[in-house]
Amino acid sequence: MGGFGINTDGNTGGVTKNMAAIKEVHESILTRHDSEIYLLELMRKCVSNKLKADRDYCASIQNIITASNKINQSGNADSNAGVGSAVIGESWKSIMAELNNYVMLIRNNAQHVEKFTLTLLNNLYNEKRKARKYYYEQYARISAKLNNLIEELGRKKADYSKHLQFYRLMRSRFEEHYVKAGRGGRKLEDVRDKYQRACRRVHLVHNEYVLLVIEAGETQKDFSETLLPSLVQYQQSVLESFVTQWQEILSELTKKWSTSGADFQEIAARMEKAVEIIKPSQEYVEFSSKYKECRTDPLSTIEFDDSLVADSSGRLQAGQLVVDNLTVDWVRSKMTELDTRLKETQGSLNSNSFLENDSQSLICKLPLKELRCEEKNLTSQLEVIKKALADLGCEELPNGCEMDSGFENSSDIQTDVPPAKRASFSHIGPSVTTTATSAVLDLIRKPFRRKSSSIPNSPILGAKHALNGIGSTGTNTSGSIAPSSDTTFNSLLNGSSLSNTNLNVVLHGVSNIPDIITNQDFNFTNSNSSLGSSTRSLVEEDWFHGVLPREEVVRLLVKDGDFLVRETTRNDENQTVLSVAWDGHKHFIVQTTAENEFRFEGPSFCSIQELIMFQYQSGQPVTSRSGAILKTPIPRERWELNNDDVILLEKIGRGNFGDVYKAKLRTSQVDVAVKTCRVTVPEEQKRKFLQEGRILKQYDHPNVVKLIGICVQKQPIMIVMELVAGGSLLTFLRNNAMSLVIKQLLNMCRDAAAGMCYLENKNCIHRDLAARNCLIGKDNIVKISDFGMSREEEEYIVSDGMKQIPIKWTAPEALNFGKYTSLCDVWSYGVLSWEIFSRGGTPYAGLSNTKAREQIDTGYRMPPPDDTPEEMYRLMLKCWEYAPENRPHFDQIYKIVDRLIAQTR
Repeated sequence: MGGFGINTDGNTGGVTKNMAAIKEVHESILTRHDSEIYLLELMRKCVSNKLKADRDYCASIQNIITASNKINQSGNADSNAGVGSAVIGESWKSIMAELNNYVMLIRNNAQHVEKFTLTLLNNLYNEKRKARKYYYEQYARISAKLNNLIEELGRKKADYSKHLQFYRLMRSRFEEHYVKAGRGGRKLEDVRDKYQRACRRVHLVHNEYVLLVIEAGETQKDFSETLLPSLVQYQQSVLESFVTQWQEILSELTKKWSTSGADFQEIAARMEKAVEIIKPSQEYVEFSSKYKECRTDPLSTIEFDDSLVADSSGRLQAGQLVVDNLTVDWVRSKMTELDTRLKETQGSLNSNSFLENDSQSLICKLPLKELRCEEKNLTSQLEVIKKALADLGCEELPNGCEMDSGFENSSDIQTDVPPAKRASFSHIGPSVTTTATSAVLDLIRKPFRRKSSSIPNSPILGAKHALNGIGSTGTNTSGSIAPSSDTTFNSLLNGSSLSNTNLNVVLHGVSNIPDIITNQDFNFTNSNSSLGSSTRSLVEEDWFHGVLPREEVVRLLVKDGDFLVRETTRNDENQTVLSVAWDGHKHFIVQTTAENEFRFEGPSFCSIQELIMFQYQSGQPVTSRSGAILKTPIPRERWELNNDDVILLEKIGRGNFGDVYKAKLRTSQVDVAVKTCRVTVPEEQKRKFLQEGRILKQYDHPNVVKLIGICVQKQPIMIVMELVAGGSLLTFLRNNAMSLVIKQLLNMCRDAAAGMCYLENKNCIHRDLAARNCLIGKDNIVKISDFGMSREEEEYIVSDGMKQIPIKWTAPEALNFGKYTSLCDVWSYGVLSWEIFSRGGTPYAGLSNTKAREQIDTGYRMPPPDDTPEEMYRLMLKCWEYAPENRPHFDQIYKIVDRLIAQTR
C-alpha cells in the first residue's frame, strides 16, 4: 500500500486521488468482512436446518421400526407361520435392528454437531463480527487525523490566497500614493502602515501553510506506508486464523454427515448377512405339503331377490328382462356392447392359445383362465338378452308406463317451491258429471295413446275431438272419442256454444274475475275475448308481460290460479313461459311440436293464445304433476309500455346498465328520457335495473324525476322517464360556475331537500345521493334521480361487501356496519350541498377512498367552499355528525335552507 505521496506546492488534487484509492482499499476489506460474515450466518442456518431434518428423519424411521416390530409380534403369534416364514421374519427383524442402529448413529452424530460443531461455528461468527468492528474503528481513528489535516490544509490555502490578494492591493495603493505625494504626507503614512501590516500577515500565513503542508505530507506518508499496511497485515493474520478454525469446523461436519464411514459400513454388512440366510427353494416346502390338498367349501348360490318385485303388478318378473317402449333402446345398446366385448375376449383367447401347451410357464396360464371365465360370463348375459328380444318377436312394444290419470312431463316445468301433491280431478267441482270427467281424462290420455313415437303429434283436430266429448257419451269402437265437426271446437274457443252448466264447470268460476281485468277487456266469456282472439298477436295480449323477471312474477301472482305469460332466454334461446301461482309459483315452458304447434301435456294448438285459452276454459291442470289450474289472468300494469310505443332518437349518456337515450312516445309525441338495459347483463343486474322503475312508479313530486313507464315486452328492457332538459346537476354546476350566485345555489339545496323530504316520508332510502345523480330542469329546478341503489325500508342492512358503494358520499355507519337509514342520506346531502357551493368540485380532493374514510373516522370534515354562507356550512357540519341520531331530518333541513333563502338578497 505504499506510494501515497503529497505535493509540497499545496495542490490538494493529488491528495484527493490518493484518499480515493485508500478508501477503495478500505471498502474492499469491509466488503470481504461482510461477505464472510454473511456466509457464516448462512452456514449456521443450514446446519441448524440439517440438524432438524436429521431429527425428523430419525423420528420417521423410528416410527417405521416400531410399526415393523408390531408386525413381527403378530407374525410370531400366528401358529401357521411355519419354518419358512420364520426365516424371512428373522431376516427382516435383523434388518430392522440394524436400521435402528443406523438411526441411532445418525442421531448421535447430530447431537455431537449440535453440541460442539455448531457452538464452534457460532463462536467463529461472533469473533468475525468483532474483528470487523475492530478494523473499522482503527481505520476510522487513523484516517480521521489525516482527513482533518487535509481539510485544514485546504482552509489554510484559501486563507493564504485571500491575504496575498489583500497584500497586492495594499502594495498597489502604497505605490500609487508614493508617486503622487512623494515621500511625505499623513495619508501616505497611513497607506504605508496598512501595506506593512498586510505584508507581515501574508508572510505569517505563508509560513503556517508551509509547515502545514509538511505535516500533512508526513501524516499521509505515515498513514499510507506504515499505519494502514500494519492494520491490514494484522487483519490478514486474524482472518487467516479464522480460516483455520473454519476449515476445522467444515472437516468435522464432513465426518459427522458422511454415511461412508466404518460404522455405517458395518451396519450395511450386517444387513447383507441377514438377507443371505433366506433360501427361496426351501421357503414353502413344509407349508405346501401341509395345505396343498385342502379344498374350500363351495360358495352359496347368488339368486334374484323375489321380494323386490312383489308389488310390481306382474310387470316385473324375477330374473327376467323387461323389454318395452321405455327400455328397448337400452336393451339393444347393452346387447351391442356385450357382443363387442365378447368378440374382443375371444380374439384375446385365440392369440394366447399357445400358452396352454407351455408347461414351464404356470403363471402365464392365469390370464388365459381369466379370459375363459370372462367369455363364459358375457355369453350368459347375451343369451338372456337375445331370448328376451326373441320372445318379443314382431309384436308391438308393450307400454312400459300405463297412464291412469295423465302423463307427467317434468321437462317443461320449473317451480319456485317443492312440487305440490298431484291434484285430483275431484277438485274440478261437484257439478261435473261422470261423462264430463271421463272426457277430460280421455283428453289428457289421448296424446299418449299413439304408437311408440317420440314426437308429439296431437294437432288441433285431436283437441276438437276431445272437447266434443264434454257433455256427450258417444265413443267409437276403438275406445277413442267420437269425431265431430269443427263447430263445437270453435264454439268452445269463443265461449259461446256450450251449455251454461258445462261452461261453468270448465271455466271454474269466471264470474269471480276481479274488476281490474274486466275494465281492461278481459271478458273471457264472449266472442270478443282477447284470450282466444286470433286477430291479435301475442305481444298485444294484456296478459303477456314480455321479458318480465321472475321476481316481478312473484310480486304480481298473489292468489292460487293467478297466471300470466312472459318470455325468457335460456342457452341463447327465447322461450315462452306460463307462470302460475299454485302452491307457490310455478313456471311452465311452452313446448313446440314438430308441426310448429304449441302444447303442455294436452293437445297442441296453432297459437299460444289458443293454448292458454284452452287451459283457462277447460280448468284442467297445466301438468298432472303440478296440478296448477289457470283461474285469473293478470294483466300488465298501467305503467308497462310496449317497446314499440317508444321511438329512440339520440344517445345522451351512459349508465351502469346500458345507454341513456332521448326518445319520443309514439302516441303523444312527448319527449322522454329512456334508460336501456343491455341484453348481456346478468339476471341479477336486470332485477336491480327494474328496481329503480318499481320505486319511481309510486312517486309524484316536482323535485323527484317522474316515471312514465317500463318497457319489458322485449329486449332491451327500458325505463321511460320525464326528460329533464338541463341534464346532470354536476355538469351544469361545472359549466356555469362563473354565473351562478349564492341564492341560486341555495335554491338548488332547497330543491334537493324538498325531494329528499318527500322520499323520507315514503320510507325510501336513496343510498346514492350526489350531484351526478341529480338532474337540473327548467328554471334550474333540481330533481332527484338514479334510484338504482334505493330501498323502500325504514332501515336497510347490506351484507354483500362494499362493491359499487360511493365511499366519499356514504355515512360512516353504512361503511362500517352496512346499516342504511334516511339519516345516511342526510350525510350524503351534506356532501351534495358542498358540491353545489363548490360549483361541481370533487369531495376530499387528493384523497383516495380509503384515506378519506380514515380521515372522517378521525374527525376530519371538509372546509367550506368559497362564498359559502356560515349558516349553510353549519348545516353541512350537522349533516356530517358521526352519530346519526345527532343529524337533522330532511324536514328540518328544508326549513333551515328555506329560512336562509329568505334572509339572502
